[in-house]
Amino acid sequence: MSAQTSTCAGALSHIRVLDMSRVLAGPWCGQILADLGAEVVKVERPRVGDDTRSWGPPYLKDIDGADTQESAYFLGANRGKKSVTLDIGAPEGQALARKLALQSDVLIENYKAGDLARYGLGYEQLSAENPGLIYCSITGFGQTGPMRNIAGYDFIVQAIGGLMSITGERDAQPQKVGVAVADITTGMYATVAILAALMARTQTGQGQYIDMALLDVQVAMIANMSMNYLLTGRAPRRLGNAHANIVPYQVFEASDGQFVLAIGNDGQFARFCEAAGRTFHLDSRFAKNSDRVRHRDVLVPMIADVLRRRTVSAWVELLEPLGVPVGPINDLEQVFQHPQVKSRGMRLELPHPLAGCVPMVASPIRMSRTPVRYQSAPPLLGQHTKEILARCGVDDEALERLKSAGVI
Repeated sequence: MSAQTSTCAGALSHIRVLDMSRVLAGPWCGQILADLGAEVVKVERPRVGDDTRSWGPPYLKDIDGADTQESAYFLGANRGKKSVTLDIGAPEGQALARKLALQSDVLIENYKAGDLARYGLGYEQLSAENPGLIYCSITGFGQTGPMRNIAGYDFIVQAIGGLMSITGERDAQPQKVGVAVADITTGMYATVAILAALMARTQTGQGQYIDMALLDVQVAMIANMSMNYLLTGRAPRRLGNAHANIVPYQVFEASDGQFVLAIGNDGQFARFCEAAGRTFHLDSRFAKNSDRVRHRDVLVPMIADVLRRRTVSAWVELLEPLGVPVGPINDLEQVFQHPQVKSRGMRLELPHPLAGCVPMVASPIRMSRTPVRYQSAPPLLGQHTKEILARCGVDDEALERLKSAGVI
């Protein structure tokens, strides 16, 4: 579907964000804020830009079918932003970045701890002149602690933070998640923190510093598995697609493929058994979930034997109307063809200066009064440099001089 432009102002249409981050966690946060209506100005290195611009293939095709330098990775995290190129290693670049920061409500950055202070762009330096500034630093390990100066990458954080220890088959090697969840979740937590800081500012007039670390988020997001350890003192083990605290809740084989059965309570289990023509729910070993967890090694093979006798679609058609959670395991082609996904408009297209339009994944946020605004496709490198630097008093002559000097 084509993006619909709302006539309502976005919830954050009064907010200006300076996005000095790159790769995924920071840009993901910036994209959420842009979808919510904020003006997000993305600062990128001249000629190179965000690292992810070159993370391909695949790349966007231009109108003649050739590859552009707009990678799918970059396109996925930078919708709705304005791109400005600035070399903050140069004094003039630092001065311009400072002016932009002093005009902003929010600054997002993911440089190493303390790096931006070397350029006069640290929180203490900027907040002295812009006390309402909300400054969000995103790093691998935070601004304090013995690892504060070590660069953090999602894969490494999934390993160090325990996620890989509980992901993968029981007897196989630890496994990372198929998408950079530490980055994505950190971007989401950062968004929550920024919105909370904006609310606090309405009462105090003061901004604040936000210290977001991928490792902190990774530890926090393990949720019930962390609590399983804290209550027992025993580190959880890998269970493949099974659940540590609920049975049956895993992948099963049907006669023609695999699907997920995710029974969350005793009532659902009873309805499943009745539909399957079995009386497992009447056995004292399996009547309650706690019993099923204790006897999973007995129950699961019995259920697996029953489920192999019908197709995936037959089980879905039988169990779904009964309120028993069940679903096929779709690839992404099937996902975007799914009638529910299509009805929710989760694919959209935005105009793009090189390709005519670019397909994108829509925001999952649904708001009745201030809906998400798809302001523009991800920007070309430096596409808005002239427009944004004009706010800093840079005229055409100065622009050419800065360009010749490699500052922009």
